[in-house]
Amino acid sequence: MSRVDFYVLKAAGEASRWQFACRLTEKAYKLANTVYILAPDPATAERLDELLWTWHDGSFVPHEVGTGKSRAPVTLGSPDAKRPEKVDLLINLCDNIPEGVSAFPRVAEIVTSDDATRQASRVRFASYRDQGHSLETHNL
Repeated sequence: MSRVDFYVLKAAGEASRWQFACRLTEKAYKLANTVYILAPDPATAERLDELLWTWHDGSFVPHEVGTGKSRAPVTLGSPDAKRPEKVDLLINLCDNIPEGVSAFPRVAEIVTSDDATRQASRVRFASYRDQGHSLETHNL
């Protein structure tokens, strides 16, 4: 089973969620973890790709939008894309739990303060709990 961390942000909106995803990705990368960011669709994965290059001065996170054969420590994809074989951390930016989530040792769920995002995260939290995953909540 996976360890699932819910990061609850005070801010609202997708931009806040994406900024935190970049921050979390950079931290995981600096700790020598491989990361897979699961975006809801290919267009969002491409926008996140651009954001990872520019989200703050001095940051460098080698990454690519993946095809499943990525050698970069950080890969971005969408539900229809093939996932990398070995990943230490999945950052799930989708509204549902991805299939095969148990294959990931750690999963990060980022929750913003808007009602729709919080409600969707509550459903995912209950599903993860029912599946037997270890859950942690971090109020930021």
